[in-house]
Amino acid sequence: MAKKSEAEIPQKLRLRIRSYDHKLIDNSARQIIEAAERNDAKIVGPIPLPTEIRRYTVNRSTFVHKDSREQFELRVHKRLIDIMNPSQRIIESLSNLNLPAGVDIEIKMV
Repeated sequence: MAKKSEAEIPQKLRLRIRSYDHKLIDNSARQIIEAAERNDAKIVGPIPLPTEIRRYTVNRSTFVHKDSREQFELRVHKRLIDIMNPSQRIIESLSNLNLPAGVDIEIKMV
């Protein structure tokens, strides 16, 4: 089996977006896709990943009334976007993108 050269190996830019607000994450994903499409990129996604739910149970009272508890939950919504064979122009346009506060992006070259 012959080895592939660097030009033959398909590269992709994997973007993982995380946010507590699902509307915010959908708008951010739309902005990223529009910026990549302006530079003629092939895009896969946004793929919705499972929502991470953390539940916390605390006592309402400090001393007695063990049966009276309150429950809180924290939901982290996630999306995955793959950009196939990204050019330098695409990477620059993504780095110049102004995304709202509360949206976390993890970029990885795969």
